[in-house]
This record gives sequence, C-alpha cells and structure tokens, in this order.
Amino acid sequence: MSQEVDTTTQEAEATPAPRRPVGGPPARGAPRGSRSRPPMRAGGERRPRPRRFGRQSRKVCSFCVDKVDKINCRDIGRLRNYLTDRATIQARRKTGTCSKHQRRLSTAIKRARYLALLPSTSEHIRVAMQYGLRDVPTR
Repeated sequence: MSQEVDTTTQEAEATPAPRRPVGGPPARGAPRGSRSRPPMRAGGERRPRPRRFGRQSRKVCSFCVDKVDKINCRDIGRLRNYLTDRATIQARRKTGTCSKHQRRLSTAIKRARYLALLPSTSEHIRVAMQYGLRDVPTR
C-alpha cells in the first residue's frame, strides 16, 4: 500500500501546475503591475499621484438649465458662443451641452449658415472683419 501512495505523489510532483493565460489577470496574491501603486521613495514613502488637469466639475447644459425646447436659428448671439474662431461647431465635451441639445444646436447653426447669418469658414470671418461686419445685430 505504501508503494501505491508513493507513485501517486510522484505523479502529482511530475505534472506541472496549470499555466494561466498570458494576457489575463494576475493570480490571487501575486504582485500587480506598476500601475496599481505609485513607486516607492527612499525611506518607504510613496510618491504622490500626479494630478490630472482639466475640468474639476461636470459642465451643465445651458439649454437644459434655461428649459429651452427649440433652438432658434436666428438667435445669432447665442449660436455664436458655440462656434470657434475658425467657425467650426464646438464639441459637447468642451461646451457641456447634452446630446439632445447638441444635435439641435448643430442643426440651428447649419440653418443660420445657410441663411448667411453665421460664417461658414474662417475666410468669411476675415472678410467680415475687413468690412466691419463681425458683430451683426440679432433679428
């Protein structure tokens, strides 16, 4: 009987442990990658994490705050706030508008461009500046 026990222990020692996949999560209790904790300084202190720059708080949609249902394409003063200096529509992450109002805003800006109330390109802005037509009154 003791011989049988010896053979089973020898077989168990001979078979290697199952390997985990290369890209999978680390085994339980194993040290993690370098991204989990900041590196150590001399004396056992941890280096503080770098601060991320950017907006501190979430931006709020100004149309939702004002409870606007329809964005008027002739409200040039408001639409101009959402254009860059090159006459392109600013992104949602920059202005803070919600997706519903961003779609309506882009449609209103395109309609205002079609009616020649807003510039389409930066060339139009240059020509308007040349003739002093930059600040067109709202209708």
